Amino acid sequence: MDRKHSRWLLALLALFVCGGAARAAPGAVDGARIIGADSEPGNWLAHGRTYGEQRFSPLDAINDGNVAGLKLAWFYDTGTQRGLEATPIVVDGVIYTTGDWSRVYAVDAATGKQIWAYDPKVPRAWGVNACCDVVNRGVAVWKGRVYVGTIDGRLIALDAATGALVWETLTIDRSRPYSITGAPRIVKDKVIIGNGGAEYGVRGYVSAYDADTGKLAWRFWTVPGDPAKGFETPDMEMAARTWNASAQWWKVGGGGTVWDSMAYDPDLDLLYVGVGNGAPWNRWVRSKGEGDNLFLSSIVALNPDTGRHVWHYQTTPGETWDYTATQHMILADLTIGGKPRKVIMQAPKNGFFYVLDRATGQFISAKNYVQVNWASHVDPVTGRPVETDPAQYRDKPKLTFPAPFGGHNWQPMSYSPRTGLVYIPAMDLPFTYAQEKDFKFNRHPWNMAVDMAAAMPSPDQDPELTRKVMRAIAKGHISAWDPVTQKEVWRVQHDGPWNGGMLSTAGNLLFQGTAKGELVAYRADNGKRLWSAPTQSGIVAPPVSYTVNGEQYVAVMVGWGGALGLAGGVAPMEGDKVGGRILAFKLGGTAQLPPAPASARLPEPPPQTASKQTVQHGNALYHTYCSVCHGLNAEASTLPDLRYMQPATHGMFNKIVLDGLYKDLGMVGWSKYLSVADADAIHAYVIERAHDTKRQQAGGWWLAIKGFADAVLAKLIAWYIALTT
Repeated sequence: MDRKHSRWLLALLALFVCGGAARAAPGAVDGARIIGADSEPGNWLAHGRTYGEQRFSPLDAINDGNVAGLKLAWFYDTGTQRGLEATPIVVDGVIYTTGDWSRVYAVDAATGKQIWAYDPKVPRAWGVNACCDVVNRGVAVWKGRVYVGTIDGRLIALDAATGALVWETLTIDRSRPYSITGAPRIVKDKVIIGNGGAEYGVRGYVSAYDADTGKLAWRFWTVPGDPAKGFETPDMEMAARTWNASAQWWKVGGGGTVWDSMAYDPDLDLLYVGVGNGAPWNRWVRSKGEGDNLFLSSIVALNPDTGRHVWHYQTTPGETWDYTATQHMILADLTIGGKPRKVIMQAPKNGFFYVLDRATGQFISAKNYVQVNWASHVDPVTGRPVETDPAQYRDKPKLTFPAPFGGHNWQPMSYSPRTGLVYIPAMDLPFTYAQEKDFKFNRHPWNMAVDMAAAMPSPDQDPELTRKVMRAIAKGHISAWDPVTQKEVWRVQHDGPWNGGMLSTAGNLLFQGTAKGELVAYRADNGKRLWSAPTQSGIVAPPVSYTVNGEQYVAVMVGWGGALGLAGGVAPMEGDKVGGRILAFKLGGTAQLPPAPASARLPEPPPQTASKQTVQHGNALYHTYCSVCHGLNAEASTLPDLRYMQPATHGMFNKIVLDGLYKDLGMVGWSKYLSVADADAIHAYVIERAHDTKRQQAGGWWLAIKGFADAVLAKLIAWYIALTT
């Protein structure tokens, strides 16, 4: 047999071995494939499955009639202990996803077997610049490569087959506290990536890099810089007219980071980016309370070839509450008023659900989807919110709905073309805003110009009562929202906030993970609960669905954390503490999770030797500098719970807090901001909280009666707050 015929025989043999079809190269995704994603519903090719980000799967092998038979197919341990927020990308039987510290994993989508893993080795000390946990929301896959942004500001391209580094580029100025937690998007061979850091003081932008080389293609600044240095584009010159230059916002940065949501319309050739909050939050400090401060809290449509501004719509002019517009955006074609409309939809933090014309940015409608008291409504003519009090919290503290966590945060929504509903992972929780006196910009602490002490428990307030009140007030729910009528059709109430993102499917199913540690399936048309599975840890990430060898799977990242996971205190799912995982379910699955580890026992705390005044001072300092990461009332669920410190750790407390003994673990030293006396006071407060917890765990009839009374009082306080606001 000659060489030519031998090659033909080998090719035919390869086709036979591969089941009659040539296997695609790993990660073989391009724009045409994403645009045509509905022709291959067994893959999840992009962050929202399609460029339109609807997060709707056309798969229906798992449906409302058989979902009761859904069982665990496999699990993969990521070896992580922090929050997991990624949307897995599934391409031709391989899952590409991320864990904490920007680590990347490729696993077999049918078995969960690891193919490769990549650690970008982010310096742990850079974690101090991540406001809301060292999370990552996923990768992009394109033409045989996997792209990820890292906490320390790099954009990295990996070989999809091996995980080997292809190129990396620095996207930030490291003299400023930027970070990256969002997933990149790829449009027309350009990798689009934003960043975070507004709480610390940065100037926001979004950048595009050549997917092949990593070379910068364009950059769109979201807020203007120092006018004395000129403007990069006419867009920035226009935006600067909406700021008060005498406030010198550029010294802090101005904010406006593009830290999460994007979408793309290939027919209109428009890239949509969501822009974040101001830096500082407080508009009276940032711009002397004057101007809209563009492009803060805006949806901005850009030309993806040049990065130039096409149109914008600002959801919260003069933003002063951390009401970002970085939340998930969905593209859909709706019939409104008897006419077909190409729309973009968003439920940003400010509590209103928006429907806009995505070609022009024209305002169509808006309605509050959660309790709101900072504005009465959005004017149907101007499209601007009507504030209830122009002064807001400038002159006195104000209890405000929603809180800075928002009526909806980063957790993705889903839109089902079958039901016509948008499913919102919504939250109802308030926050007391107050003007910070004598604000001064600092490099590491949060720079909000908001007096956090006004929102924190008073030093003499019973911490157990505070905890119960917070749990009675802070709620979460699924809102099934009709975007045409701007009305809620049905609701599923959760015990608390910070639940996972959404997935709807053609099987009339809606999937969501919960903070309490379950993956749940509901009927998409009416919200009836049909199925659930325990996950041993709270879920904040959104599920995806895909097929391998004709079998449909539902997969989700499991790992409690993120902003509220850090700052909110003890997790809703108390007791279990397991590491991060990917869980995949299918009909008839046979896998089982190993038993969860037993809860840690509280060590005997050191004797309390500090005065009551010192403990109260420590309380104030703790809630100013520490609570954002270690939790309200010194109750943590993601980072170490300081009440559970061992004797040796107590002995090193000041070396850790002031000298940065654990900086390689992410805990930098704070000696620039705290004195030895301050650290001692914080330590005294933590010791006091440990003794409180020890007494609570000891129990007894008096504590049982007090606990019952506290629970009743907490519900009465929550009822009163809801009634009066």
